[in-house]
Amino acid sequence: MKREVLAGVLAGSLLLGTLPAMAQELGFWKAESNTARDVTGDVGISESKIAIEAFYPFNIVRARDLTPAETSAVFDTDIASNSKAHLYGLVIPANRKFLHKNTLCGNEDTHWMVAYAEGNTLALAFFSGEQSPTFAVDAIANSSSFCGMYRYTR
Repeated sequence: MKREVLAGVLAGSLLLGTLPAMAQELGFWKAESNTARDVTGDVGISESKIAIEAFYPFNIVRARDLTPAETSAVFDTDIASNSKAHLYGLVIPANRKFLHKNTLCGNEDTHWMVAYAEGNTLALAFFSGEQSPTFAVDAIANSSSFCGMYRYTR
């Protein structure tokens, strides 16, 4: 049932328009890490929505591509690989509870999501705060707006 609902959300959203380049993170992803299984469950991403736990769709707006250095700061990727992540703006209220009554950013609204897909794996990082996060190793390590990272697989 969850998969059918998610497929409907994604299909409807994909018909609304296209990005200049299709992002690898689009589609259905199965929670892989313990934190993903405990908080978000499976997710689906379209060009205009993310469906968390398959039943909770939220609007997203692709803000920009991250450089390989910025991607590495968030996901510890190899800078030389030309890996690129995408920054999305969104609003997920702090009072929205997901699996096991968990939230994404504690008592803060979630305003930013970074998605990095490579092959059959996806990593998502969520941030609070009105201002776009600073994507540098020290800034991420000392950030009070970094909420968490979740890993998924196809």
